[in-house]
Amino acid sequence: MDTHSTIGVAVIGTGRAGMIHAANFVHGVRRCRLVALADSVEQAVLAAGNELGVEDTYTDFRAALRHPHVDAVVIATPTSLHAEIAVAAAEHGKHILCEKPMAITVAECDAMLAATERAGVVLQIGFMRRYSEDFLAAKARIDAGDIGSVVQVKTLTHGPSQPKPWMFNLQHSNGPLAEVNSHDIDTVRWMSGSEFADVYAIAGNYRTPEAQSTHPDFYDQVLLVSRMANGGQGSISGAQGVKVSSGADLDVEIEIAHDLLHDRELLGVLPSEVRSVRANELELVQDARRHQADDIRQRRHLVVRAPRRLGHRRAADLVAPLEHGDAPAAPGEQASGDQAVVATADHQDVGALGHASYGSAPSARAA
Repeated sequence: MDTHSTIGVAVIGTGRAGMIHAANFVHGVRRCRLVALADSVEQAVLAAGNELGVEDTYTDFRAALRHPHVDAVVIATPTSLHAEIAVAAAEHGKHILCEKPMAITVAECDAMLAATERAGVVLQIGFMRRYSEDFLAAKARIDAGDIGSVVQVKTLTHGPSQPKPWMFNLQHSNGPLAEVNSHDIDTVRWMSGSEFADVYAIAGNYRTPEAQSTHPDFYDQVLLVSRMANGGQGSISGAQGVKVSSGADLDVEIEIAHDLLHDRELLGVLPSEVRSVRANELELVQDARRHQADDIRQRRHLVVRAPRRLGHRRAADLVAPLEHGDAPAAPGEQASGDQAVVATADHQDVGALGHASYGSAPSARAA
């Protein structure tokens, strides 16, 4: 792509996430301009166009793909539509930034990857933690080996927004493990440097009574624990509709064992005193108790807090792969593996504690 040209972007889906992306392209993502909007709800897309000053609005996403000035698309629709739109976009030669979760099934992810490879276009997924300086700093310290080996990654995302009615149908949304905790699944794989081997999950519906009669399998709270292929551990807590003081509650804790120690006992929860950490801050937290000083020399605990607003960085990263051919920070190949974890956990009865080996569930969800 000409390094002096402007990238024309169409945002498909003008709900909350789509409008965040669209506003970012209007107000500050360099070398990009928002040229089209698409949403199947005419009133919504017209209102979005009026708000953002975009004249070309469509109720059929295919019309946006035919727009002569659209070079790339952002897909921010319900998850069940991601694969169809992404494959069509690739066939029209458009680069793609797809919101998470990538798709409903692993098979759909594979179709998206195949289509973008055939077309020679970029596919990246909206995993915003991959662009956070705090998370990048934590990953750099881990990879450098200067603080030891990761034995456990604990990550939590509790969102204040109530689930939308379309999310009640797990065939359309894949549930909170995908809608909310795909970020956490990606974080566990990224920070541990390993794949999931075994998955245990328990879930329930505690705050969404309107879904209970029509969608008894819907859940708004979930705990997932895992054994990683390298012997480490993962722990994920997710929830929707949680009332928190300021935005979503996002935390990641990375527990470390020094490379000189290989005692299996160190795989347990490490003693630590987690001090208050401001947003956007990475801190090495150590227990101050003197009688555990010897242990603390060998055990470390990283706490990472995610910035509240990373949408701008996520949108801006669309530019670098198109300018210089750089690999995106969150490529589609990575997100396909995250979907496999969701499929494995969802193969269980979400209302009861269950266990499955990673990869044992079918690619497509049973009806």
